[in-house]
Parts: sequence; structure tokens; C-alpha cells
Amino acid sequence: MRVLVTNDDGVDAPGLAALTRALVGWADAATASGGPPHQIVVVAPSSNFSGAGAAVGSVTDGTRIAYRRARVVGAEEVDAYGLDASPALSVIVGALGAVGPKPDLVLSGINHGVNVGRSVLHSGTVGAALTASQLGISALAVSLRSGATPDPWESAADLAVALIPVLAAAPARTVLNLNVPSLPRHEIRGLRWARVSGAGLIKAASDAGNWETPNLPEMEGPAAAEGARAILEGEPAEEGEILLSVGSPFPRTEQAEGSDPHEDATLVAQGYAALTALRGPRADDDPALIELLDDGLAEALAHLGLPD
Repeated sequence: MRVLVTNDDGVDAPGLAALTRALVGWADAATASGGPPHQIVVVAPSSNFSGAGAAVGSVTDGTRIAYRRARVVGAEEVDAYGLDASPALSVIVGALGAVGPKPDLVLSGINHGVNVGRSVLHSGTVGAALTASQLGISALAVSLRSGATPDPWESAADLAVALIPVLAAAPARTVLNLNVPSLPRHEIRGLRWARVSGAGLIKAASDAGNWETPNLPEMEGPAAAEGARAILEGEPAEEGEILLSVGSPFPRTEQAEGSDPHEDATLVAQGYAALTALRGPRADDDPALIELLDDGLAEALAHLGLPD
């Protein structure tokens, strides 16, 4: 197998180094046992692109990407490149022949901080994995909860390597999102399939000078937006500043008992590694939805005098 490693924290980040080292150990063990040799290549942003999602930037403005050779600490024998590009664009470059053959798998991470809840929409770590899927490649995004000193990178790296056979056997374009608690491996309570929670880092947004600041720490997901709409007072000025209220994606202690035990944030908070299968952009072919939309489209086109 040929495995491409990327991330959104930058090619020099310790999480990427830990993941690459673990992959080198996996490849060496396979060779020692008489298996075919595996190849590992690192193609990652040269700087931090956290929160970039699956963005590639305005590539139509220029078709040249600066790069530099990089050195992965503890895995110096691995070819590594730092690109002036987002994680998603790094995967595209790595998959389309710039640094060798198309990879069989993409591993993205290890991100410093979990990607649970709404973060899966905005994370560059996850965005890189979803981009790989669109290119026909299965991918694993790996994130480690921050907070420990030192960070137990090996816990996430070892779990990621253990999932390679599962990912390799899965259908092409499979995307898995792994979130690992900040614990030594022997203290992790297990691995659980997880649903994406409605939690996010940004809890509220208000005009620093004119709007009443919503204070809805007990709400998440759509409920928080509805609650903010209900209490909004005043009007925004011609210009000013938007004040973001930022908090933890994990349920508070008093909420944990009532939290969904199958949600990613809850599981990681309880000491489990959470694994979620994600689906990237694909057409929604739900028959009921298509029928509903067909009725609406027929009416809209008839109003415009166009054939349906």
C-alpha cells in the first residue's frame, strides 16, 4: 500500500510526526514478516491551516504552488513536502501525481484538539479526508483531545495504525473520523462508533456595541440558533465588531448525565475513542425528498413559462 499523510496544523507539527513514525513502524513490521513493502509520503501545508475545511483557495488565480522539502522528526527517511496550500489542496496534489503514484489511503492528522460536532464541517483535518474520498481514496482523519502535558500522541497514532486494515478492506471512498481522549493508551476505555453531536466551539455571536449578547450555554445545534433569534434585541450598526462567545464542545458536568451516550463529544469526554463514518458531498436520492422537490420545481418552472 501507498499511504499519503497530511494534516492542517502544518508539516512540522508534532502530531503529524507521531502519526508518520507509527506508520513507519507498521510498514517495517509488515516487511519483516514477509509482506509486500508499504510506501509512505507526507504532503501537508507548510503552515497552519486549521479551520480551512475542504477549501482549496482561488486556484484559478494561479496554478503554481510553492513547496519545500520537509524533515519529519523520527522518520527522516520518509519523503515529505510542505506546500503553500490548504490540507485539501495538498491531498489533491499528492493524489494527482506531483509526488509519485496515487495513494491507496490517506491519513490526516494527528490534529491537536478534537474534531467533534460541528467541527467536522470546518476542520481542515476532516476536509482533507473528505477530499480524498472525492478522488476515490479512502481516508482516516485523526484528532487528539488537547489538555495533557505532554500530549499522548502515541495513543492516537497507535489507534490510527490499528484501523488501517479496517479502512483498507472498506469500500473505496470510505471516510472515518477518529477522536481520541488525551490519555495514555492503557487508560482509554475502548473504541466506540459515534454519531456527530450538535456541539461546537462557537456558542453565540453578537454585536459588541448594539445587540444583547445571547447567553444560551444550555443549548446546542439548531436549538441555540432558534433561542438566539428569540431574544435578539436592537439593530446592528453600520460597522462595528461581532463578539463571539466560545466554549467547549464537550457536555458540561451537569449535562453529561442527560447527553446522548452515542455522540462523539460525550464519548471522548468519558474516556472513549470515538469513531464516526462520514459521507462527503453526494447527491441525496431520497425518494420522498425528490418527489417533494419535483412538485415544487414543476410549479416554479410553470410560473416562468419553462418546460419541466
